[in-house]
Amino acid sequence: MFNITKKEIEHLAELSRLEVSDKEITKLEHDLGEILNYFNELKEVNTDGIKPLTGGTDLMNSIRIDEPERTEDTGKGKDQFPEKEDGYLKVPSVFND
Repeated sequence: MFNITKKEIEHLAELSRLEVSDKEITKLEHDLGEILNYFNELKEVNTDGIKPLTGGTDLMNSIRIDEPERTEDTGKGKDQFPEKEDGYLKVPSVFND
């Protein structure tokens, strides 16, 4: 059985910058102890001859290669923009002066 101490919980809370009440510490002692005990149970499972999994599938990403390409349609939609000035699209000011 694995026991985690109040001091260890307080240290973890400090590292995580969490405020933890005494009631929460008591619950965390129990819950974290149960989790760590489960890992000890898993250590006892015989895994001899079992190959490690690498994700569970042989599928590959189907993402295309990003290659630059020239386009002739630059400026399309510019004619439909409400306001333009000196070849630029004019938008309302974001910052107030």
